Formats: sequence, structure tokens, C-alpha cells
Amino acid sequence: MPAAATVAIRRAVAADAGAITDVYLASRRGAAPRIPPMQHTDDEVRDWFASIVLVEYEVWVAERGGHLVGVMVMRGESVDQLYIAPDVQRRGIGARLLDVAKQRHGRLLLYTFEANEPARDFYEKHGFTPIAFGDGTGNPEGAPDVLYEWRRR
Repeated sequence: MPAAATVAIRRAVAADAGAITDVYLASRRGAAPRIPPMQHTDDEVRDWFASIVLVEYEVWVAERGGHLVGVMVMRGESVDQLYIAPDVQRRGIGARLLDVAKQRHGRLLLYTFEANEPARDFYEKHGFTPIAFGDGTGNPEGAPDVLYEWRRR
């Protein structure tokens, strides 16, 4: 059975902060060297998720066997973060989270690093189109990025 079929998607709660951060950090580290290193410590990231992200944004999680394996952060029509635990990537979980966003919005925007080819392939496979290329001045890492858009047809 594919991993996505055994995954529950739900809204995050404050108690998920630690597990969400663990997925985020593991996924970011697993994407090296395609993406630049983080500019913040693990503790700063943990504090950011607990005190800002889970308070101010719409956060969805994917849960499998009682463990969080994916996170999607929405800021309006923007998919601000989408991270899947490295050991369950390429099993449909990211697509399930994106489907939640697509059901809730007729238009979505997101950024990814230009060098992150697997992420770019994933978004393009799921109907996103690149609409702008940045030189890195718009993100803390200073790395070239791509703005993607999806529209309901």
C-alpha cells in the first residue's frame, strides 16, 4: 500500500510544534547540497514554529502511524513551507498536502530554490508554473529562487 494511503491529513495544533520542527529540520538537511544551509540555529527554528508559525499561519500536517511525516504552512494563498520527512518522500504525501491547499484556494503561490531540481520537478508535475526568477536578494539564504503559481482551471 502506498504511504499516502496510510496518512491522515489534519490541522496542526500547538502540541505538534516539536514534531513539525523535527520534520522541517530533517527535510532541510536531507536536501543539502541542493539548498543553502539554514541561517538560524535549531533552537531558533523551534521557537519560530512554536511562537510564530503555529500562532499566525494555517498549518497542516501529515500523520502516519502516530508520527508526523509532513508539514505545510499556508499564509493566505501562499504555500510558505512544504516539507516531508526524508524517509517517506516520493510516496504521495506532499501531493496530498498540496491537494488540501488546492481545495481551499483557486490560486496558489510558492517559492523554491532554483537549484532544488527535485522540488521544482514536483511542483511542475502538480500543475505549478514558474512565473518569476529571483537572484536571492528576496530570501535570507541569498540563493536564487523561483516563484511558482498554480491556478484552478
